[in-house]
Amino acid sequence: MDFLTEELIYKKSSQEITSLLYEALLDHLSNSIDDIHTKQYFDANKKLQKVNDILYRLGAGLNYEAGIIADQLDHLYNFMADRVIEANKKKDTAIIQEVISIAERIVGAWNEALKNKPAQKPSPFRQKANAYEKNVMIVERQMNQVEEGK
Repeated sequence: MDFLTEELIYKKSSQEITSLLYEALLDHLSNSIDDIHTKQYFDANKKLQKVNDILYRLGAGLNYEAGIIADQLDHLYNFMADRVIEANKKKDTAIIQEVISIAERIVGAWNEALKNKPAQKPSPFRQKANAYEKNVMIVERQMNQVEEGK
């Protein structure tokens, strides 16, 4: 994952970025188990914190208009995050292995869905909405700067 540049990430579709997040999630989980076995608890802690950060980002990226699957994934990500926190406190590799098992199922389903359905480009309406959102954020930031200057 270190080879990814910011420019390369911007060229990826949201589906491809999700795949990269899943890959990083599994890597950090597996590496944390190795760190715990070698008693490198500080390193394991850092990796498990990154896992929770990735789970948070995956949850934040859910499209709730997609229906019940988004709600179910949200609950699953929250469950996994809670288990990772518990595993980190106890340095329990069995709990981490449980989270890996869940993540592998999700990743398998995600990759299968990507194979069967090509990545969709955002609709022109969505692109206009994104441009609007960016402009609104810029105006809000400028307004905040003006208010802070008072």
